[in-house]
Amino acid sequence: MNILIVDDDPKLRGFLVRGLEEQDYDCSEAGSVAQALECLAGPTAPDLVLLDVMLPDGEGWQVLRELRSKGSQVPVLFLTARSQVDERVRGLEMGADDYIVKPFEFRELLARIHVVMRRSSTPTTLAWGSLTLDNLTNRVQHDGRRLELSPKEFALLRTLMAAKGEVISKRDLLSEVWGFDFDPGTNVVEVGVARLRKRLAASGPERIETITGQGYCLASQDDA
Repeated sequence: MNILIVDDDPKLRGFLVRGLEEQDYDCSEAGSVAQALECLAGPTAPDLVLLDVMLPDGEGWQVLRELRSKGSQVPVLFLTARSQVDERVRGLEMGADDYIVKPFEFRELLARIHVVMRRSSTPTTLAWGSLTLDNLTNRVQHDGRRLELSPKEFALLRTLMAAKGEVISKRDLLSEVWGFDFDPGTNVVEVGVARLRKRLAASGPERIETITGQGYCLASQDDA
């Protein structure tokens, strides 16, 4: 597996390369937005991007935006010295898969890499009732009609569909969809579920059910 490390600190890049290669990962490096985009445009796409927010010629947001605008779903894990929740939420809402604040323990980074890669191994196509979701094209069909979703709505629906009707807790959704390993003290899950629930209700028979005290699950008209 190849990991692209994008950070303007050569010492940190060197530390990460050594540590990751000891774990049998292949690594490539970039120290700027321009270098990162050049690497990503190459013939071999990375399996994961470790992306610093602050770069000498711009911000990591630009790299992420470029990736997602071209339909790439390569997992992105942000590295940043910014610890504010608003900054973390911004990156996750833009389509990042996770966030780790500098300075960090290498073993925590490894754990987050494992979680992100496990999450990205979801089957290419998911189906539930009249819903179909394609992870490669980011397309969702509901009852035969195209359903336009934001990146977070797409990730939320993917997580619910992968559960195949099983209940998923708020804590698990915070981790799987928003990348939080703690409760940020916001209603981000409730708001996200409400928005997706409204979109589903307008386009087909499948719906999101709230199971009091447990979490959320997908249900179909047949379950009513």
